[in-house]
Amino acid sequence: MLRIEALTRLHDRKSFDCGEAALNDYLRKIALQQIKKGISKTFVLVDSIIPTKISGFFTLSSCDVVTCDLPFGYAGKYPARAPAAKLARLAVSIDQQRQGMGTLMMTEAMKRILLVSENIGIIGIFVDAKNQNARNFYEQFGFLALQEKPLELFLPIQSLVAAWEAADYSSTS
Repeated sequence: MLRIEALTRLHDRKSFDCGEAALNDYLRKIALQQIKKGISKTFVLVDSIIPTKISGFFTLSSCDVVTCDLPFGYAGKYPARAPAAKLARLAVSIDQQRQGMGTLMMTEAMKRILLVSENIGIIGIFVDAKNQNARNFYEQFGFLALQEKPLELFLPIQSLVAAWEAADYSSTS
């Protein structure tokens, strides 16, 4: 059975390979340090049969954004700088790609961000897509490209709340 849990030293970070050296290195060398320092939180997708093997991971953090770069129609709605959530990284192991693991983790990340938004103010979620394929993946969840920055994407918190309620994910854990 698949589950998502916080990254710990017990997880086998060295064996993880998503095909992107920068993401592999982050998980292996930096993620636990950033958790310890309170910079970000990394969550891993594991199977209960082999709970130390990482099938995928995502990292969440907070950020401060310059709102003049927001997509048309959003830039003028906020002060010059505003707080937001950042999906800093999302990766799936090569042997698990194209099996819905990314969508599973994205849904979990959005759920966690919604919980945060109930307690602190954020205008939405930001993500830096690595390439056009990644951008296409995020756009299916409603992300919009920033003005003049086609690989930097934004999902307004109101859009996330509305989509979540319409899909009735509230009953999932």
